[in-house]
Amino acid sequence: MIINVRTNQGQQFIDITSQVRSFVEQEGLQDGFVVVYVPHTTAAVTINENSDPAVERDIIATLNKVFPVHGDYTHYEGNSHAHIKASLLGASCMIPVENGQLQLGTWQGIYFCEFDGPRQRKVHLKTLASK
Repeated sequence: MIINVRTNQGQQFIDITSQVRSFVEQEGLQDGFVVVYVPHTTAAVTINENSDPAVERDIIATLNKVFPVHGDYTHYEGNSHAHIKASLLGASCMIPVENGQLQLGTWQGIYFCEFDGPRQRKVHLKTLASK
């Protein structure tokens, strides 16, 4: 399945936990894993706290301190910072599913991470059943 994500800022985190949870329910997966994959070189996926939006802001601000939008980069498109941030966070994550439920921690959510927006993006979801 593919989730379409529309970003509206240059850098932002979008909580996609509810869409992933709905997909697991639609698939009828009881025990196994759900894989979340982002097929973009300037976007990523991560799991982190989804209770306080300040966490999203703090992560982006800290990444920008280490990898500023305008730095000493040679990539001609001018978005090297986005490629670096996406590589560090990663293109995929795998979440265990038990008894039909995502096994996320109390404060955890699944985030699509945009570093070169705004854009129309895709997130691929795949279930893997346990035997």
